[in-house]
Amino acid sequence: MKRVKIIGTGSYVPEKVLTNFDLEKMVDTSDEWIHTRTGMSERRIASDKDKASDLAVKAAHRALKDGGVTPEEIDLILVATATPDMFFPSTACFVQSAIGAKKSAAFDISAACSGYIYALSVAEQYIKSGKYKTILLIATEIFSRYIDWTDRNTCVLFGDGAAATVLKGVGGNKADGIISTLIYSDGKYADLLYLMGGGSSSPLTHETIDSKLHLLKMKGNSLFKIAVKNMVKAAREALTLNGYKVSDIDLLIPHQANKRIIDAVAESLDLPKEKIFVNIEKYGNTSAVSIPLALDEALKEGRIKEGDLILMVAFGGGLTWGSALIRW
Repeated sequence: MKRVKIIGTGSYVPEKVLTNFDLEKMVDTSDEWIHTRTGMSERRIASDKDKASDLAVKAAHRALKDGGVTPEEIDLILVATATPDMFFPSTACFVQSAIGAKKSAAFDISAACSGYIYALSVAEQYIKSGKYKTILLIATEIFSRYIDWTDRNTCVLFGDGAAATVLKGVGGNKADGIISTLIYSDGKYADLLYLMGGGSSSPLTHETIDSKLHLLKMKGNSLFKIAVKNMVKAAREALTLNGYKVSDIDLLIPHQANKRIIDAVAESLDLPKEKIFVNIEKYGNTSAVSIPLALDEALKEGRIKEGDLILMVAFGGGLTWGSALIRW
């Protein structure tokens, strides 16, 4: 059984920056209020012409270049997104056509903010089984299209972007690569974070649009407690399963949903701040994109070196949550 290794990363964020001071002009809020409660200072917003697949293609090209892989070598394209171009075809199929990956299969995975960890788990199994050798995994989101810009509790949180990783099966005696991926869900908490309008339970009509059912809904206070609990649980289970301690972690890359959530997770794990990667102040919550975007930045900033033990943890609508433990 081959080891699964990330051999290339890349990311892309739109040029438009929406700052807290910009939001002060749109809703009843302030830079201090937003920053104190979320840790966010700005976020990126896609142009009206951009689609989720457009952002994904740009991130994909960068990851392929970084990994020294051509589109023809890709066996499978996985796209983690909760904001696809359309219901079908999949966003992955649009990416496949755009980059010329003629030999690959392609499909989307929907697990909201946990999407990247879920997709990583799927990719890991395909490669370990011998089914595929090289997989392009992309997370891409344009949540700005689904935000109620009159709701100060949610409109300050989300940003747009895309990030990609290239995964490959490798041999040899080294111990690097994915050690484990663990994924979880509990549908009884589905009402804490959801987007109803447009699905079969609530097709878009004048009435549903007037009721803003096509926009994101979130119960932030309830979600906070469960997010912290389950991210800590996922982290501890990954470490215990593989015989590691918290002190063995070189870098924790958490989902960038809220700085207070990240701080609470770190405190529960008793993990020092220097071992946690945080970039939420620049991008806000980019949903499935946040972990691979942080991974790409951490690598470019030299925060990750060969042999480091990297732990990723996420949670999202569903509710879903999960972890990935990687020896770099």
